[in-house]
Amino acid sequence: MALLWCTEALPVAVTALFPVFLFPMMGIMDASEVCIEYLSDTSILFIGGLLVAIAVEHWNLHKRIALRVLLIIGVRPAVLILGFMVVTAFLSMWISNTATTAMMVPIAHAVLEQLHSNPTSKDVEEGSNNPTFELQEPSGQKEVTKLDNGQFPSTLPAPSGPRVHHNKEQLRFTQGMSLCVCYSASIGGIATLTGTTPNLVLQGQVNSLFPQNANVVNFASWFGFAFPTMVILLLLAWLWLQIAFLGFNFRKNFGIGGEAQEQEQAAYRVIQTEHRLLGPMTFAEKAITFFFVTLVLLWFTREPGFFLGWGNLAFPNAEGESMLSDGTVAIFISVIMFIVPSKIPGLTQDPENPGKLKAPPALLNWKTVNEKMHWNVVILLGGGFALAKGSEAQAICLHPLYVMLPCTLASSLAFMLPVATPPNAIVFSFGGLEVSDMARTGFLLNIIGVLVIMLAINSWGYPVFNLYAFPSWAHVDNTTAHCQPSFMMPQP
Repeated sequence: MALLWCTEALPVAVTALFPVFLFPMMGIMDASEVCIEYLSDTSILFIGGLLVAIAVEHWNLHKRIALRVLLIIGVRPAVLILGFMVVTAFLSMWISNTATTAMMVPIAHAVLEQLHSNPTSKDVEEGSNNPTFELQEPSGQKEVTKLDNGQFPSTLPAPSGPRVHHNKEQLRFTQGMSLCVCYSASIGGIATLTGTTPNLVLQGQVNSLFPQNANVVNFASWFGFAFPTMVILLLLAWLWLQIAFLGFNFRKNFGIGGEAQEQEQAAYRVIQTEHRLLGPMTFAEKAITFFFVTLVLLWFTREPGFFLGWGNLAFPNAEGESMLSDGTVAIFISVIMFIVPSKIPGLTQDPENPGKLKAPPALLNWKTVNEKMHWNVVILLGGGFALAKGSEAQAICLHPLYVMLPCTLASSLAFMLPVATPPNAIVFSFGGLEVSDMARTGFLLNIIGVLVIMLAINSWGYPVFNLYAFPSWAHVDNTTAHCQPSFMMPQP
């Protein structure tokens, strides 16, 4: 299965189905035990979280958030990169890394087009350039993408005025801006349990291998561990990208000195225009915002561990633990979205049948879900859980999470190659980048990521997941019977 997943000789979701027939035939597991892994509670959490993300994306709420934050931050070079990284990382915490990147890259290039356009034809003729915002055009002029109907997309600038040649310094800033989007999408995904698939794979394997783990990996505990890791890594990545593509002139990078005011204002107007075109928030956007915030709050307070959550108090089992899971909450909110109308409740006129009333559409509909739901990933998750269930061994007497958590986070730090992640591929497809550019920048960022993960697991990771001792729930057979509960490092 690993070989087929690496070579993709078969679709990865098809390969994930191998345990269904191979495990029973090889005497590893009964068919009923294998099949139940394909729709585990973690798979349900993935589906529920993705349903909410689809609703956010369907009503364009993510774009409103992005543009609003950029209006607040401004367009100075270093701050602009930080702004795009913060927005991209935040959105990637809740919706897919791929969708976030696909939305943010055109916005970034539209802003850059205005930052580096010359204000007058005289400037163009004389070959002058912007001393503060410098951007690249490797081919000497920029091609503007058109939609099928011949119109220019709203997030890309329509061609106007003379073409401008950009120099090497402009090239570097464009590359840095592009890479900041894809890198921050990958970094932001590690912050929440539903942010990216590897996080859910970890939770599913922990629940599969250690059924008595008392829900040690939940939304709150994961956030407490991974969010600080994400913040540190994001800031270090911003610092590295700023040095690599803007240089060490920090006064210039932060726009100190009042240069290039016209370009700044033009780029700012692009963001203002895009935000204004969205119009006022609709009832649907307000409803989605309410349900989204409610979901996050319910996730945090269901069973946080350091105090009794509403799940423990309202729905306890015989041991006092919550009978509900994070997946239960996600599905509950998702189902409500299929019921709540997208307009102010009440019947409206049916445009196709004058004189008849028609109910407004719901916030979510199955057609939209079916088009945007990644069903193949659900099967892939199930195949991974089944494979993990048939591959137990815990004889090293080390807290399982001490090894599993770093591996999970490290799998999201794929910064070197365009084929490593979909965000990298999207950014690379926009042009202006060579493989060597991404590899050079990503190599050091990979090292930084490994060091930050080591810091996280060996500092605040200990109290969050109680890594001080070999846990009692990890004693699953006689191979771990000799492990003492106090085997790990001494508690400070």
